[in-house]
Amino acid sequence: MKTVSGTNRYALKESRIGLLLAVPALIVFSLVVLYPFVNSIIMSFTDRSLLRRGFSWVGIQNYVKIFSDPNFPQVLKNTAVFVLLGTLLPFFGGLIWAILLNQSFRSSGILRGITLVCWIIPSTAIGFIWMWIFHGHYGILNHIFITLGISSQNIVWLGRPDTALYSVVAAKTWQTLPFAMAFILGALQAVNLETIESARIDGAGNLRVFWYVVLPEIQNVLTMLILLMVIGSIQHFDLLWVMTEGGPARATTTLSIEVYNKAFLSFRLGEAASVGTIWTGILMVFGYFYLRRKTD
Repeated sequence: MKTVSGTNRYALKESRIGLLLAVPALIVFSLVVLYPFVNSIIMSFTDRSLLRRGFSWVGIQNYVKIFSDPNFPQVLKNTAVFVLLGTLLPFFGGLIWAILLNQSFRSSGILRGITLVCWIIPSTAIGFIWMWIFHGHYGILNHIFITLGISSQNIVWLGRPDTALYSVVAAKTWQTLPFAMAFILGALQAVNLETIESARIDGAGNLRVFWYVVLPEIQNVLTMLILLMVIGSIQHFDLLWVMTEGGPARATTTLSIEVYNKAFLSFRLGEAASVGTIWTGILMVFGYFYLRRKTD
C-alpha cells in the first residue's frame, strides 16, 4: 500500500488551497463573461426581439440574412479601414514621439506628462472636442484651411461619406497615440545602452543603430502593442457613436455600431447577437495570436 510523503501532502494541500482561492474568480468570470457570451451565441439562432417576450428558433436564418444584406460588406469594409488606419497611424506616431522623448533634453518629462493627459481624457469628451474641430460651419479646421488658402469654402467633414470615417480616425489617432508612446517608451528605456554605444563606436549611424540594434530588442513589445491596438480598434464604439452615430449614409458604421443599431434601434436582438458572434469570431483570431505571442 502506497503512502503519501510529507512533501506530496504539502503540494496536494497547496493545490487545493489554490483551487479554493480561484473559485470566486471563476464564479465572477462565469457570471460576467462566460454566461453572456454563451447566451448571445444561443440568441443568434432565435428571432428574439425587444418588442415581444417570446421567441422562436430560426437556425442560421439570421446569419443568412446578415450575409445577404447589401449593406453588410460596407460594414466590414468600414471596420477594416478603421482598424487599419486607427492602428497604424497612432502606432507610427507613437513610435516617432517615443524616440524623441527618449532623448535626454530639458522638459522631456513635462512633454511625456502632457502627452499622457490626452490618453486619460474620456472618449466622450474627446468626441465632442473633435466634433467642434471638424464642424462644418464654425470648426477650427475649416478656419485654418480657408485662412491658408487650402480651401475656399467650409467642408462638412462629418457630414460627407468620403470624409467622415477619416475624421473619426484622426480623433482615434489623437486618443490612442499616447498609449502607443508610453508602451514603446518603456521598451526603449530597457534597451541595453552599451550595445548602442558599441554600434556607434563601430561607425553605425542613427538609422543603422535603430534598425539593427534597437528594433530587434523591442520587436516583441511592438508586436504585442500592434495586436492590442488592433483588438481595441475592432471593439471601438464610443468615438464613432459620439461623432457620427454610424452616418452619414452608414459611412462610419462598423461592427460595433451595427450591433447597437440592430439591438437598440431595430430591436432585433437575434440579428444583433448574430453580428456580435461574427464580431467576436474576428476578435478571437487576433486574441489567439496575442495570447500565443504572450506565452512565447
